[in-house]
Amino acid sequence: MPPDSMALNGGTAPANHTSGAGHPSGRSHLRTMALGGHVGFDSLPDQLVNKAVHGGFTFNILSIGETGLGKSTLMDSLFNTAFEAGPSTHQEPWVKLKAHTYELEESNVKLKLTLCDTVGYGDQVNKEDSFKSIVNYIDAQFENYLQEELKIKRNLNTFHDSRIHVCLYFVTPNGHGLKSIDLVCMKKLDTKVNIIPIIAKADTVNKQELSKFKAKIMSELLNNGVQIYQFPENDDTIASTNKSMNSQLPFAVVGSTEFVKVGQKTMRARQYPWGVMGFTDSEKPSSFAEQYTLRRENHLTSLQAKEDEMRQKFVMRVKEKESELKEAERELHSKFDDMKINVSEEKKRVEDQRRILEDNIADFHRRKAQYEAEKANSGHHTLTLGKLGKKK
Repeated sequence: MPPDSMALNGGTAPANHTSGAGHPSGRSHLRTMALGGHVGFDSLPDQLVNKAVHGGFTFNILSIGETGLGKSTLMDSLFNTAFEAGPSTHQEPWVKLKAHTYELEESNVKLKLTLCDTVGYGDQVNKEDSFKSIVNYIDAQFENYLQEELKIKRNLNTFHDSRIHVCLYFVTPNGHGLKSIDLVCMKKLDTKVNIIPIIAKADTVNKQELSKFKAKIMSELLNNGVQIYQFPENDDTIASTNKSMNSQLPFAVVGSTEFVKVGQKTMRARQYPWGVMGFTDSEKPSSFAEQYTLRRENHLTSLQAKEDEMRQKFVMRVKEKESELKEAERELHSKFDDMKINVSEEKKRVEDQRRILEDNIADFHRRKAQYEAEKANSGHHTLTLGKLGKKK
């Protein structure tokens, strides 16, 4: 029997059983059915790819950095798209987060991209609480996903996952190291989101200073216990690439909204009097090529998986906090019950003392009345005896 067909032992056909025409007596009737397509588990990868392409991908980026460091420009360069971004000022009284979602498509692959920008970050005189609104926003996205996941009738396929998958932290290219606000903010966020530090406007620093600046930043992060995203090296297929990526952290980037023609090719680049810096040339001071590869090709899935791990940690912390609160609630109930008993006993004791006092007061008034009555009777007898003596 050929491999692409299937024989079914249908037995003798009921219609022909009585007539016996066309079939020898005692022989079963074999029916052959052709398969509709290829059958085999080797098609599972294709099925997963088709499902992923049909459903599309979701990716959420949080950009943190001071106003004017080129966060929006870098996003335009990364995805080769002119995103909507209004002008920002340095007059914001507090840090605000603005999220915009875009539907992108490249080679029939759909991507729902959410870009979240921190407006006014680092512009305040008192920067002590600059990180709080960012932490609250990230926690709120975790909570929204958790509430959807806890529903009895949940549909995570259609639910918009707004959890932040990666945080691009833009460092001011001052050449001296990280500011206090950078260390405090990254320390507050390193357990909640994947942090990738980026040196913005790297063309303002020469190559030697840039190397020293990178080493200074990594040393300060290590000394202050700040955990940044490390590209996984446990996959042999991309281990060497990821190891090279980790050695180049923090990335030095330059963005541009201008297109410059270099030879026969037009590309995003910056035009200088001494030359052109293109964003696909990894030999230039900007490590934009590595960043581009990171965002759009190799590490989107790993960043999402890392974010899922952080969500699990968040859920565990929530459960631990709930357990602590329940234990504290039990203790409070126990203390409340003890206080209730103590108050009841104290109330009973006071009532007993009140009754005793009332009985004592009543006895006092009774004895007082009796005393006054006896005293009145005694004075009446004395007066009578005096009158009788005068008559004699």
